[in-house]
Amino acid sequence: MPSDKPGPTPATRSYFLIRLLFRFVLKVFYGTIVVEGAEHIPPKGHASIITANHANSLTDALLLVTSVPYKSRGMLRLTAKSTQFGRRTFTSWLIESAGTLPIKRRKDFGDEEVDNSMIMGHLIDSLGRGDAVALFPEGASRYHPTIAPLKTGVIRLVSDTLTAHADEPDYTVSVVPCSITYMHRQHFRSDVLVSFHPPLSYTPRDNPDLLAPIKDYSSVRRATTVLGQRIASGTLDAPRWSLVRAAKLAATIYAPLGTRMALGDYVRLSREFLQAMKAGDTGTDGESAVGTGTEEGNGEDAEQAEEMKLLLRELKAYGGALTRLHIKDDRIRSPLPRPIILCRLALRFSWALTLFILSFPGLLLWAPVLLTTFIAVKEFKKTGPIWDTWDEIAQYKLVYGLISGLCVWGGAVLLTLPFAPITFWLVPAVMWMSLRWVEDAVAAARAFVALARLLLVSPSELRRLRAMRSELHTKLMALALAMGLPEDPETVYAEVGDAHKGRTGVGSGWRDGTRYFSVRRRRKREWDETLRLQDQDEYDYPSDWDS
Repeated sequence: MPSDKPGPTPATRSYFLIRLLFRFVLKVFYGTIVVEGAEHIPPKGHASIITANHANSLTDALLLVTSVPYKSRGMLRLTAKSTQFGRRTFTSWLIESAGTLPIKRRKDFGDEEVDNSMIMGHLIDSLGRGDAVALFPEGASRYHPTIAPLKTGVIRLVSDTLTAHADEPDYTVSVVPCSITYMHRQHFRSDVLVSFHPPLSYTPRDNPDLLAPIKDYSSVRRATTVLGQRIASGTLDAPRWSLVRAAKLAATIYAPLGTRMALGDYVRLSREFLQAMKAGDTGTDGESAVGTGTEEGNGEDAEQAEEMKLLLRELKAYGGALTRLHIKDDRIRSPLPRPIILCRLALRFSWALTLFILSFPGLLLWAPVLLTTFIAVKEFKKTGPIWDTWDEIAQYKLVYGLISGLCVWGGAVLLTLPFAPITFWLVPAVMWMSLRWVEDAVAAARAFVALARLLLVSPSELRRLRAMRSELHTKLMALALAMGLPEDPETVYAEVGDAHKGRTGVGSGWRDGTRYFSVRRRRKREWDETLRLQDQDEYDYPSDWDS
């Protein structure tokens, strides 16, 4: 007997086209986007709520739409603030065509009470049909080292949905935690990790405490806490930016430049050190992040916390010295003789110049796109405070970049009309390869500047830094072994990790050679690399390194 239950909402053609558009935009703005754990997402027809941390405004939603498997999962329903709807703009059409539902925020209505009951009804109905819904339980996008305390809206939605299906004891709503990690959130051609975790499943039979009327909301708060822990488990979550920097530096010393590891392995390694370092972190009041505890039985813990504080101070001193001198840890670990430095300076300069010359025609095509986007965002910022307009700024970049890019493409084809069948494909290919060449040219130029600065560092200073690093490496190896990390990371990660990071010559030479022309990703020596000349460690975070 066929079921009267309606099936999942079918994906529209506009949603399919929008998803392709999102993929294209993300490929341009970001270098490598690694998606892990997509197999944890339940298949189409299974009620699912995809929940993620919200660190980068509109980009987070774009990443979820493009990371959720389209064939097995279908359409992903999004929510957005209601002020984005009902406008005669391209972005408004884009949002509405993607099946997004409007959520009213109190701060958009003068902090007055708002009624989202109709939208909640739509979400419950969508879940009842077996759709997948994306929500950001932090409530608002924020650039902060700590994930904000989650609002209870996700679990309350689960409660309302289970209550609507209380007569189906085995009806299941799956909440899929997702962690989004931007290696350098605000820099062009940075890398992004999207990690999906095993779902948290709720049924009327197993979770009667979530069925209305709820008498004790502690069950909702507990479930929200568990969800927050799952999301935080896959990204870098710290009370202070300086801890993130220290953890990344520790990971670099433990697994040095050239170690072949997947982006997910690098983030997890940094997080392992970050979790250990939280015990020794002290804020402005001098209190340890782990609290004081009781006197009895805590002597060993207190001693470990003091040792961690000392390690953090030493990492801070070493990292500060590297930043001040503008040199990399790899040059301290593997010092170069002066003749080798001079030889490499010539090679880096020649390679950078060659690549810039090769990419010049493509840069001419990119110039109108970058200029138009820059002017549009600059003019928009003049309209008022930008603290709550990051979504609009991201949309301006998306819309103006896309439209100007299409105009450049179409204009180039029209200007070469007799050869249009060729230029139709040649123009985007030249623009894409020029972007890759510019990345390599900037990396070569950055290496040239670093080598030139290395010549200015005195031998005594280098010996002092080498001694500091040696002592830090000994302590970090002991800490790593205590945490259960491998003793030989370079060998272990090369065997278990992806080969899209590491020095040329490690592994298959043919594979390394052909990877340069890969459309999917560009081989990098380190995951902290972006399309920028400065040392990223100095420019990425608010300057609490010296606080």
